[in-house]
Amino acid sequence: MRAVERARFATVGFIGGVAAGLLVWSTQVERSRRELFNRSPVRRFAALGFLAGRPGLDTARLLADYVNWETRPVLRRRGQLLLRRMEAHLD
Repeated sequence: MRAVERARFATVGFIGGVAAGLLVWSTQVERSRRELFNRSPVRRFAALGFLAGRPGLDTARLLADYVNWETRPVLRRRGQLLLRRMEAHLD
């Protein structure tokens, strides 16, 4: 295999890896948003972490629903903190 062929192969492999990574990442992002109301507290915590980086009116509304729904005090406080941050960001 010549050097040019190896470079092309490496480039195609790199681009393919980036594309596959983006696909997996976008799937995980969507799953994290859906798992805010999951039975698993760990998944709910992860979803809160995801939402922390997505300020906006829709996120604030979702967090308000979540805070009213959540029964675990630690997760409820985390949701309330994020909701206050969202509200401050929107003002």
